[in-house]
Amino acid sequence: MKTPGRQLAKLIIRALITAGLLVWVFSQIDLGQFGQAVKTAKWQLLIAAWVLTVIFFWIRSIKMRLILKKQDCKIGIATIFRASAVTSLYSMILPGVLSTGAKWYILKKDTGKGSNVLSSMVYNQLVTMFVMVAFGLAALMITNPVLLLKTEAGSRWLLPLICGILLAVMIIILLLLLNSRTGGKITDGFGFLLKPFPQKIRQKGREILDQIAIFQAAGAGFHLKIASVTTIDTLIGGVIIYILSARAANVAAPVGVLVWICAAICVLGRIPISVANLGVREITLVGLLGIYGVEKSQALLMSMIIFSSLVFMAVIGAMYQISWAVSSKKYTKSNDDEKMSCM
Repeated sequence: MKTPGRQLAKLIIRALITAGLLVWVFSQIDLGQFGQAVKTAKWQLLIAAWVLTVIFFWIRSIKMRLILKKQDCKIGIATIFRASAVTSLYSMILPGVLSTGAKWYILKKDTGKGSNVLSSMVYNQLVTMFVMVAFGLAALMITNPVLLLKTEAGSRWLLPLICGILLAVMIIILLLLLNSRTGGKITDGFGFLLKPFPQKIRQKGREILDQIAIFQAAGAGFHLKIASVTTIDTLIGGVIIYILSARAANVAAPVGVLVWICAAICVLGRIPISVANLGVREITLVGLLGIYGVEKSQALLMSMIIFSSLVFMAVIGAMYQISWAVSSKKYTKSNDDEKMSCM
């Protein structure tokens, strides 16, 4: 099968998975209750969520500029924001990390340094995932959903203990990975773990590890700065938007619960099994919020509000895409006119 055919087949499979997941979710929903949830929703909070989404993308653009600057790539914040918006547009079609290829192409075209942009994006994703997972583990330790279940008293401390151990291990691994002295040994260790996988996966994994190694000499100050900005954009782009979406849908779940569910959806969203994370997000919210007594119709409405924020950024990305296409067409026409005048 040729490459275009294989890509089309993968897209069709993901579309079928997405459709299957959504059909299952809607089969669990009482349409009457869902209609009532829509009527009683606080739609003014939807606008606030959209505005915060734009702010979130702008802060992430500032962070990406700091990372690219470390790689000697001079690029404006507005350009990075446009690239991120266009990536949101492509994420409506391409699942998970595959849509970020559009962002890499735009930034590479502007800077002319593809490998530097790739290493910056890998580092950015690494820090973002670490901060998000750290938020999720901390929230799980505090909320401890096991307390809602009929369990023995001793087992109630098992989940917080596991989360605490995982969080400590994550911090230690990240510190060792980004340290100039120990980073090389850690990357070699991860490279060894890739050996059981097929050649293609080993090669891609090795490339990512090599790109991460570039930042091992950046210094603790730089890493702390990026981690601080990432914490801010995680609070805005994840926690606050989830809280607003929950309140808009009249979901009365504790803030800590929304934090770890947000982290879980963020991690699951990196797995390219559905389109625009549809289905995965809905099943996760409906299933996990049900533990806390949230109606399935309200959880589904919350998911739709969160998705609308992504659609809002995709619309902005479409406007940028159209603008670039028109500008490119005018530029091509101008060059053709100049050639004709010289004949």
